[in-house]
Amino acid sequence: MNFLETSILTLKHALTFLECLTKFIAQKGSVLSIVNSPLEQFKVIPFYVMESGDKIMDFTIGNITIFLFFNFLIVLVLVGLSVYKSRLIPNRFRVIIEEIFQFVVETIRQQTGRPGLRYTVFYFLVFFFILVANLIGLIPFSFTTTSHLIVVSYIALTANLAFAIIGFARHGLSFLKLFFPSSAPKPLIPLITVIEFVSYLIRTFSLSLRLFANMMAGHILLYILASFVLRLMAGGLIIASFVPIVLMIGVFALELGICCIQAYVFLVLLSIYLSDSIATPGH
Repeated sequence: MNFLETSILTLKHALTFLECLTKFIAQKGSVLSIVNSPLEQFKVIPFYVMESGDKIMDFTIGNITIFLFFNFLIVLVLVGLSVYKSRLIPNRFRVIIEEIFQFVVETIRQQTGRPGLRYTVFYFLVFFFILVANLIGLIPFSFTTTSHLIVVSYIALTANLAFAIIGFARHGLSFLKLFFPSSAPKPLIPLITVIEFVSYLIRTFSLSLRLFANMMAGHILLYILASFVLRLMAGGLIIASFVPIVLMIGVFALELGICCIQAYVFLVLLSIYLSDSIATPGH
């Protein structure tokens, strides 16, 4: 059997599979309405609700809670496997984790210098957690925790509060010189000080919004393309569905890159913010 015959046979099998899938979708029309809206995939669904008597504290367990725990568990397992029964020749998990760790170390060194390396473990865990959460979100019927502003805002706010504490601990009240540019013309110092202070406060929001918006936009686009393909198949337009399928595969590959890039951007920006706390105030 030559290459042409093999290709034709493979194409016939693919068409047979698509015909069977089309018949299944036609019989199970509810498949098309699993998610009525592209935004419904981000809906937080509570599974167990527990509130205090005064309703001040809420211990609700939902899909976002489960996936946050699942993301953390994957990070813990991968790191644990990398050090389990450590030998002179590292196993595959250790090689991967060491490469990621070294990548984080080099990024911190480039942005903060040697003083920032003492916080490498924190940066490694944040970067690895966001990377794993982004990638898990690409699995069908999973949940993307980083597509929720409250989750990424919590991480960003915690980090920025820690950086402010580090700045005051290292420099005392001199850390406030960060907002008073010494080289600016004196008439403009009040205005520039206000701008510097406001820009420092909105770091948390801008850092969170960037990751949240990229994750949400990518998943919405993937949903729209996938639902379009399903509707074409349900209508019997199998051949016409090849174009959106190819486009969906391309978008999925692009989303894989975006998941990694956004985790890297989050790491770089946190490193830059730390450098402001470590460096001598005044600019």
